Amino acid sequence: MPCYDCTMPKKPLIESNPYLKDPARYRRDLITNVSSSTAIETGGGVETIAKTLPTDPKPLPIRTRRGSSR
Repeated sequence: MPCYDCTMPKKPLIESNPYLKDPARYRRDLITNVSSSTAIETGGGVETIAKTLPTDPKPLPIRTRRGSSR
């Protein structure tokens, strides 16, 4: 009998998606995706756009929450 109101155990996508487990493959596929989407939007060449994207990921800046200035 199916359980429609049962919740699935929550796993981060990085753990459940096999394509995200290999960092080199993830980065290559991300560059392909971004460059092809950008080429469609701008009319540029996929290869040209892909060459402008960094191959090594940059660390994300640490952001802190600030209260309202008012």
